[in-house]
Amino acid sequence: MSSKKTLATFSSCALLFPVVASADFLADSTANLELRNFYFNRDFRNGPPTAQRHSAAEWAQGALLRFTSGYTEGTVGFGLDALGMYGFKLDGGDGSGGTGLLPADLSSNNGQGSQDEYAKLELTAKAKVSQTILKIGSLAFRNPVAQSNDTRLLPSTFEGAMVTSSDIDNLALQAGKLRQIKFNSSSNYQDFTGNRIGGQSDDFRFAGGTYSFSKGLSTSLFYGNLEDVYRQVFAGVVYEVPLAKGQSLKFDLRYAKSQEDGSFRDLDNRSANGQVAYTLGSHTFTAAYQRMSGDDPFPYIANSDPFLVNFVQINDFANIDERSWQLRYDYNFAAIGLPGLTFMTRYVSGDNVQVNGGHAGKEWERNTDIGYTVQSGALKNLGVKVRNATVRSNFGNDLDETRLIVSYTWGLW
Repeated sequence: MSSKKTLATFSSCALLFPVVASADFLADSTANLELRNFYFNRDFRNGPPTAQRHSAAEWAQGALLRFTSGYTEGTVGFGLDALGMYGFKLDGGDGSGGTGLLPADLSSNNGQGSQDEYAKLELTAKAKVSQTILKIGSLAFRNPVAQSNDTRLLPSTFEGAMVTSSDIDNLALQAGKLRQIKFNSSSNYQDFTGNRIGGQSDDFRFAGGTYSFSKGLSTSLFYGNLEDVYRQVFAGVVYEVPLAKGQSLKFDLRYAKSQEDGSFRDLDNRSANGQVAYTLGSHTFTAAYQRMSGDDPFPYIANSDPFLVNFVQINDFANIDERSWQLRYDYNFAAIGLPGLTFMTRYVSGDNVQVNGGHAGKEWERNTDIGYTVQSGALKNLGVKVRNATVRSNFGNDLDETRLIVSYTWGLW
């Protein structure tokens, strides 16, 4: 679906709503304004002395105005969602662009500049029958074969149609067809490309579901197809076991098989990964392992998030034949009288990466997050987060990275 068609659909529906809008459509609608102030600094630590690019650093301000409607009365209820976004530069980009906060300005500073501002308008028409919902237009969602990205100033979105249903007890179903993607730092939709594997397509189809056997046990099965590029089947199980009071174990096991589709080159990847988390009061200890097999890296849509346990702040640890493990620790300071304050640190190490015909590739990444959300008073919902990462590799870039995000959300109604 093109942007013009989406806008036409939205406009046609909008003309009807003054006539058919009901109390539910109005009373169940919500609107909020979110402000994001984002500073991003990435140092390239292993460039040659003559390299022109030693760092990428930008500071930007974003605003997101969201409107989510209820549904009209009747067997089929209709609704409209809208998301207006605007981002502008505060500093940086004059030779230090490329952070993904702002659109690139390839004509300035040897292609390392960035534009001063950009805007997006996302429109979604929706219809509901019982517990089945159809959405057409702009889509942002997460499932094991397609996940929109929200790790920069403004989120990425897909364009297409999607159906979700929970009419069958304990079963959540999802299916859709996507046409294009709008990157975080772009105002325009573009065709999909395969991350690190190449290929281009304007047709991604997916279907699958999650069945909950009990409160703590669920299993998922999904299929995704980027036409003429790759096909992917995913299966997963999540099992949480309560132990003593304030203690639990959670297992999350995932497997995906990917291969070529249509005329694309031969492609073969098998991904087996999983993690176990032990919660003790406000402490959570997590261990994870991820294994790539086959002749290719793990395929997914560029500028989206792969559903892998070792996909972290910078790396996905999904290179050819890569084996990686992770140790992680989380703490919630509410236990000592500081609600809203959280801490996370993790370390991921990968090896056995295929490089130049051998398997000598190694890399590691260390992340630390500290976040605080004001719980009450005039600044309630003000959030501050500091994210720090260090990456070292014998086949890729060595990076040091810091992100500072300050956000505030007003509920308009």
